[in-house]
Amino acid sequence: MSAPRSASAGNPRRPMRPIPSLIFMSRWLQLPLYLGLIVAQAVYVVLFVKEVWHLVTASMTLDETNVMLVVLGLIDVVMISNLLIMVIIGGYETFVSRLGVEGHPDEPEWLDHVNAGVLKVKLSMALISISSIHLLKTFISPDQNTTHTIMWQVIIHLAFLLSAVVMALVDRLTTHTHPAHFHEPAREQPVSPPLKAQD
Repeated sequence: MSAPRSASAGNPRRPMRPIPSLIFMSRWLQLPLYLGLIVAQAVYVVLFVKEVWHLVTASMTLDETNVMLVVLGLIDVVMISNLLIMVIIGGYETFVSRLGVEGHPDEPEWLDHVNAGVLKVKLSMALISISSIHLLKTFISPDQNTTHTIMWQVIIHLAFLLSAVVMALVDRLTTHTHPAHFHEPAREQPVSPPLKAQD
C-alpha cells in the first residue's frame, strides 16, 4: 500500500473543484460524533470505578455468585470500552483523517491494516464478546430471568455469530478477489537486486 502513496506524493496535486471539495470536506462533520464517543468513554470509566468501589466495599457480604456477577459486569464495561476505542480510532482513521501515529510505540497493531471491512468484522467480534458476557451472567443466575428471556438472548447471540461469519466471508471475498494485484509490489522487489548485481 506504500507504493501508490509514494507515487502520488511525487506528482503535483491538482486543485479540486468546488463541489467535490465540499463533498470531501463534509467528512469532518463526523468529528463531533467521535468526540461524543470520547465523552461516553469517560462515562464508562466513571461507571467502572463505581462498580469496583461497590465490589470492594461489599466484598465481605457478597457470596461467590454475586462477586462473579459483579466481575462479569466489570468485564462487560471493559468490552464496551474496547468497542468504543475501535470505533473512535478506527472510524476516524478510516472515514475522517489519518492520525499520523506511524512509528509511535503505542500505535495499535490493528491500525496498520484497518479499513471499513476489517472494522466491521472487529466490531462484530466485540459485540459477540459482549453478548457472551451477558449470556454467562444469565446462565449463572437463571432464576432471575424467564425462559422466554433466556431463549431470546440465545437467539440474539446466534444472530451476532451468524452476522460476524457473513461479514468475515464478505470481507475475505472482496479482499482476495484479485490476489495478484495485492501481491504485485512484493513480487517486483526481489527482482531488482540481481539486475543491479549483473551491472
